[in-house]
Amino acid sequence: MNIFRLTGDLSHLAAIIILLLKIWKSRSCAGISGKSQVLFALVFTTRYLDLLTSFISLYNTTMKVIYIGCAYATVYLIYMKFKATYDGNHDTFRVEFLVVPVGGLSFLVNHDFSPLEILWTFSIYLESVAILPQLFMISKTGEAETITTHYLFFLGLYRALYLINWIWRFYFEGFFDMIAIVAGVVQTILYCDFFYLYVTKGESFAFF
Repeated sequence: MNIFRLTGDLSHLAAIIILLLKIWKSRSCAGISGKSQVLFALVFTTRYLDLLTSFISLYNTTMKVIYIGCAYATVYLIYMKFKATYDGNHDTFRVEFLVVPVGGLSFLVNHDFSPLEILWTFSIYLESVAILPQLFMISKTGEAETITTHYLFFLGLYRALYLINWIWRFYFEGFFDMIAIVAGVVQTILYCDFFYLYVTKGESFAFF
């Protein structure tokens, strides 16, 4: 494992923990898109089904279990425990416009036409666009809380570091995964406008 993948994983974990702590400490999920969190839970569920079939390393297994557990914990906090604070009026992105095309694409473009491989490919494609409901929600309200911008920053940083990881692996290991790279590029592009505003306008800003 290279340093870019490790720091990418830690950035991803930081984003998830920041979001969970924000919800728990404030006792509110205001400003958080429940739809994006459901999509991320679906991403981790379909990607990490190999937990039932293979063992790679303790680190790999631990991180997968943490991602899945935290994803469903976040969904529970939003839709159950702090449901009264959930802003469903602004969380209106039509997620079927993401899930259906991504599902179809995963059947058409994959590495191997097998159930686990198709589900893994589906998770890669879906992750690249899963943040759209959150960005759409922020664009409707016009502003993002400081803690939400930190969450998005670390989430974007994770994906950017993973792109560097793929480049590193190509040059030093001869490993190349076109599906993961293209999806990663798409996801990073979605964060570009956010990154610019985060750096130039500080922690809290009007979005779009």
